[in-house]
Amino acid sequence: MKFSISDAEDFVSDIFEQNGVISTSARSTAKALVAAEAAGQGGHGFRRIPAYVKQTRAGKVDGKAVVTTRRLKPGVLAIDAAHGYAYPALDAAVAELPAIAREQGIALAAISRSHHAGVMALTVERFAEQGLVALMVANAPAAIAPWGGTKPLFGTNPIAFAAPVSGQDPLVIDLALSKVARGKVMAARQKGVKIPEGWALDIDGKPTTDADAAMAGTMIPAGDAKGAALAFMVEIMAAGLTGGDFAFESPSLFDEKSRSVALGHTIIVIDPSVTAGDMFTSRLAMFAAEIEAQPEARLPGRRSQGNRKRAYDDGIIIESDILEEIAAL
Repeated sequence: MKFSISDAEDFVSDIFEQNGVISTSARSTAKALVAAEAAGQGGHGFRRIPAYVKQTRAGKVDGKAVVTTRRLKPGVLAIDAAHGYAYPALDAAVAELPAIAREQGIALAAISRSHHAGVMALTVERFAEQGLVALMVANAPAAIAPWGGTKPLFGTNPIAFAAPVSGQDPLVIDLALSKVARGKVMAARQKGVKIPEGWALDIDGKPTTDADAAMAGTMIPAGDAKGAALAFMVEIMAAGLTGGDFAFESPSLFDEKSRSVALGHTIIVIDPSVTAGDMFTSRLAMFAAEIEAQPEARLPGRRSQGNRKRAYDDGIIIESDILEEIAAL
């Protein structure tokens, strides 16, 4: 079924409100899921709705949670997601960090007791649209084993970065530290299709194309040993700095069983004018032009930005199997 962006946001927000989520959180979550879908990131979009709703009904996610913020130091903001969805906490960071970054030159938000961080490109881009440079890390439940091991201890642990570019959309880089985001495996499982070779290992550490076996096993890290080391670094930056659960301590984001999720996200925002003056965005535009001058080269994030622009013009489609799952709720 095809929806305009605004109709899709209303539709998804109503689903959450009907399941006991307060209106501000429902709207924030709906906007994030619809934006993810518009960006072509279906594994972080509508396919999350059934699991989100079931977790709220079971109390694993607190639909009534109210985000709180505390200024710990002049440049440090603590944000408590209070076991609710991540998106209201991310909205609070976007609302408060820019002023702190302009005042101090740099600002950090430590987000605690949080949930699935979604498409982090959509968060960091909001800072870049205000002329700021942003870096965000988040940990996730265990899905990657230490290099040479077989037991998952690290999450897929995405890293996202955005910077303003003179006369263009912001430069946005967003990557999971597994070869592919685990949401793509979840989407394949929901569709009942196989995954490509090289994405995941089964519970015995053997390569698999079966999505169920992959979800029970481990994801292969991007860059092999280097990716596993980066995933460990994100665990420290995201969970260690916020007091959140490390990946191996965290319950799943895909079911309604067990206790609440308490993951961590860390966002660092920099005012580039403090160190680079007014030249930053123009020099970055020059660098971007050098990349785009190569026939087969493209800037990271441009495909997603193009997808969203088309979706805002043409609308988005919610696939029938997801509508059936939602109806079944």
